[in-house]
Amino acid sequence: MSNETKISFEEAMQQLEDIVEQLEEGDVPLEEAISIYKKGMELSKLCHDKLRNVEEQLTEILTENGKKETFSIQEEE
Repeated sequence: MSNETKISFEEAMQQLEDIVEQLEEGDVPLEEAISIYKKGMELSKLCHDKLRNVEEQLTEILTENGKKETFSIQEEE
């Protein structure tokens, strides 16, 4: 899956959406559905890893005086 890591988050999400649509339609042969599902799981992991990487980059930000502060994104409930 080395070429997968070069796609953007948005491209991976689009491919995931396409896969979900294909599987929801239900007219995919079983062997193909398994292959599509595996690709979807790889894309899902890729997206998760990309998000975690961005989150780690945002965890520490430098203040104006050079001190590091913890940065966290508050999730809406």
